Amino acid sequence: MIVIDNVIVSDEVVDEKFVCDLSHCKGGCCVDGDAGAPLLDEELTALNEYFEAIKPYLDREGLMVIEDHGRYVYDKSFGWVTPTIQHKMCAYGYVDPSGIVKCSIEQAHNDGLIPFKKPLSCHLFPIRTKTSKDQRHEYVNYEPREDLCKAACSLGKRLKVPVYVFLREALIRKYGEEFYEVLDKIAKEYKA
Repeated sequence: MIVIDNVIVSDEVVDEKFVCDLSHCKGGCCVDGDAGAPLLDEELTALNEYFEAIKPYLDREGLMVIEDHGRYVYDKSFGWVTPTIQHKMCAYGYVDPSGIVKCSIEQAHNDGLIPFKKPLSCHLFPIRTKTSKDQRHEYVNYEPREDLCKAACSLGKRLKVPVYVFLREALIRKYGEEFYEVLDKIAKEYKA
């Protein structure tokens, strides 16, 4: 494990290889799960603030769910999460013409309409973070879905891209540039 300040990073984040392969998984991480995407408090505010810019990207079913249940819902296991369509696909997801599930929030961001990219929990996937019971440490673990992420693990190995490198932008968003530079330095020394 790698310890940087109060953050404990599992060795797998550095050792394992991963590159999303949407042509194989079809964005299944937006469909497969126990609840919608976990949301930070500031993301609740962002969804309210930018909803009108996101709304045109939503498909009809997702919009109906959001109108019926709200822009986010409370789950007793995960806290605030995005609503889902029949406990499956995230209500903010839509299926593009090639059959890949994409994110309405991210599309609005990519089109320059909002500064909010997508929920951090989605941006970090397949990394999951968890705060210790005493609130003193945060654990950073690599948790790909066994079947769903098989192609991404294979592509990562073929391209030789470690998980932390693939998720550079998300890790910087969560912990900052300095944290990432330290992680990268330790990872490179570890491999030497």
